[in-house]
Amino acid sequence: MVNLKMKTIDEFQDYQERIDSICGRTEVSQACMAMLKECRRELCVNFPVKMDDGSVRVFTGYRVQHNDTRGPFKGGIRFHPDVNLNEVKTLAALMTLKAAVVNIPYGGAKGAVVCDPKTLSIHELERMTRRYASEMSNLIGPERDIPAPDVGTNPQIMAWIMDTFSMNKGYSVLGVVTGKPIDVGGSLGRFEATGRGCMICTLLAAKHYGIAIPGATVAVQGFGNVGGNLARMLAQKGCKVIAVSDVMGGICNPEGLDIDALLQHSQQTGSVINFKDNNSITNDELLAMECDILAPAALENTIHEDNADTVKARLIIEGANGPITPEADEILNDKGILIVPDILANSGGVVVSYFEWVQGLQSFFWTESQVNQQLELVMSNAFTEVIKLSIEHKITMREAAYILAMKRLDSALRLRGIYP
Repeated sequence: MVNLKMKTIDEFQDYQERIDSICGRTEVSQACMAMLKECRRELCVNFPVKMDDGSVRVFTGYRVQHNDTRGPFKGGIRFHPDVNLNEVKTLAALMTLKAAVVNIPYGGAKGAVVCDPKTLSIHELERMTRRYASEMSNLIGPERDIPAPDVGTNPQIMAWIMDTFSMNKGYSVLGVVTGKPIDVGGSLGRFEATGRGCMICTLLAAKHYGIAIPGATVAVQGFGNVGGNLARMLAQKGCKVIAVSDVMGGICNPEGLDIDALLQHSQQTGSVINFKDNNSITNDELLAMECDILAPAALENTIHEDNADTVKARLIIEGANGPITPEADEILNDKGILIVPDILANSGGVVVSYFEWVQGLQSFFWTESQVNQQLELVMSNAFTEVIKLSIEHKITMREAAYILAMKRLDSALRLRGIYP
């Protein structure tokens, strides 16, 4: 099994250093800078769960609320064996910036449970989820903090959280989580939203960079919800997806993979490996492939200073959160590779989560066409603002996205002031 994450990297320190670096080149108040560098609230819980064999296992869970200057806290819940508080803090901070970049009224938060959901039975997973939701019930709520799916979680898990919260309230609270199944207040288009947002950014970036989409070669690292949907949508646009990978390994075919068949194979077997008539590759080999577009859509710190120089793609779309370390960023920028940063590229999920939240609060639901049209409008506007700032100031898209987000957060802080 391939470990996609380098746990020795201090992710939150990297984030703080990026804030310091970018704030030094823009007019952001000292107060905003200080608030962005720290998290508002951090909760760690250790809670018991009865397992199927009658034993009791204690799980560790987190919820970090970073900043709510522009609206309620918003962020996914991750179930992963390697997750830790430092990682959750970083992801919460990135959510604050992400919501500001696409200009929706949310702050940033993130939650997690240290576990491998694949090793739990469906009943153990439900009991663990409901107990975690109960532990978090004083923090979450539709006006306060709205969780969503992330790595290792899905619509069913969101339904259990919604139900647990609702039972404690005595009535159904649709707006407490997003990413729910359609039958319990979910939004059409939410499941594909992050991948669709990445696809929109890919088309816009390719046009800006002079890459013709029909025939463009694509490598996707991570074939879950984001990477799988992105690969499928780009293939439908005429791209040639030549390589994909997951935690078990990868496959490639210079003539292009049959993505629809591969998605079926992955769903049936749990991995992309052993797909017929294709060559096996490692994740590192995928990252180093000659291609027009590379989409790291797995976990954090996938591209780092030890492998960044091997990357040969012309354009990188960050489907995952924080897949490129700051050291790797510098190497890739020196190579002339255009990077569409995570806080823009993968923000489609939080945008449609916002749509779902609004629909739940109003009890008025949209068609899938309406959802996708509004998503494209929001993503296109955000991309245009970021690329314009990047060109005007001759800075990277990541720097431009951070500056755009921080200016909006600084403006909101100035208008609200600090109580008391």
